[in-house]
Amino acid sequence: MTSAPSSIGFYLYGALLLLVCALKIPALVRRPRDTLLRAACLLLLSAGLLMILAAPHSIAGLNRHSGIANVSAPVVYVMTTIFSGASLLLIINWRPAPAEQTRRLTRLCLVLYGAASLAIVLLFWAGDAPVEQRTLFDVHYAGTPCIREMIVLYLGAQGAAMTAASVMCWRWSAKVRGSLRAGLTILAVAYLLIVCFVVMRLCAVAARWTGHDLDFLVDEVSVLLSAPAAVLGALGFALPLAGPRLAETVRAIRQLRQLGPLWRALKDVPTPGAVRVPLSWWRNPPAVLLTGRKTALYDAILALTPHCDPEVRDAAHAAALRAGCGDADAARAAEAAMILVARERQRASPLRPPDATGREVRHAQAQDLITLSRAVTSPLVHHIRDPYMPLQKAANHE
Repeated sequence: MTSAPSSIGFYLYGALLLLVCALKIPALVRRPRDTLLRAACLLLLSAGLLMILAAPHSIAGLNRHSGIANVSAPVVYVMTTIFSGASLLLIINWRPAPAEQTRRLTRLCLVLYGAASLAIVLLFWAGDAPVEQRTLFDVHYAGTPCIREMIVLYLGAQGAAMTAASVMCWRWSAKVRGSLRAGLTILAVAYLLIVCFVVMRLCAVAARWTGHDLDFLVDEVSVLLSAPAAVLGALGFALPLAGPRLAETVRAIRQLRQLGPLWRALKDVPTPGAVRVPLSWWRNPPAVLLTGRKTALYDAILALTPHCDPEVRDAAHAAALRAGCGDADAARAAEAAMILVARERQRASPLRPPDATGREVRHAQAQDLITLSRAVTSPLVHHIRDPYMPLQKAANHE
């Protein structure tokens, strides 16, 4: 008998799948006509139940409590067939295709795999399997009428679904990029492993028909493919969902770092009328922190608007051009110099009223915070603005 730890692994994985399925129920209630969501829920439900029912202790318990030897076989085979159909159904509804084609393939998949599940039950009751077989049922009853057909039917249905799903994933992956392509490629490999699992079992069954013994393909070799297929399948579905979020997080972190110089220069600028709520990095995702930082920077630039002097910008622009900067770099350096001078002027005269000229200047400054942040750290900008700082201090002293 299989050891308890292996059953615990089945139960834990099955419970996790059922938990994820339960978390999707509220969304399914809100969107009952969402075929993709329904297919995903069916896949999660069938996979979770399959893992629980296929656990060695579950197989033994079903046989013992039902009083029917090997009743666990049709139960597990029906769940396997439903899982196979659900896997194919999810790919059909996930990939982009004409709506009518998707509906037609969905109906065909439901009819075929529903009929296969019913046929498995009928064939088991029509056959005779009196000796309990928990691990070698397929090969032990490979020659038994009706039971033989049941075994071939469930393996054929599983192999057909996994082959079709693998081919669809390969073809779709060639047309997309990024995390979706990576996820589809992984799924194609996972489905291909299940096809290998099915082929090995069919070979072992066929060997029994010809009087040979290839039982090791069932209880040793094919079992080794189960764990990698399950892990790759979970990764293949998770990657397209997590990939964009991960990429967004990386972009947000990179932009936060790039905005650092401008933030350090303007974080102490008072912003009357703007409520600045501190955001802690351990409680907020990077995207939220980035939005908050951009908002704070725009508010700071707005607060500096009345103190911005177009003459400072023009003089700084001319100096940057003389220093060999291109027109775009010179314009950004001029804006950075004007902002730094405006910061000092605000500190010296914080009550200066706003004016229309300042508002026009602010619109130009806020176009690209990241390039503006780079310019703030430039030695050229500090060299350009320095002539205006003593003037401001002298004016303030007077």
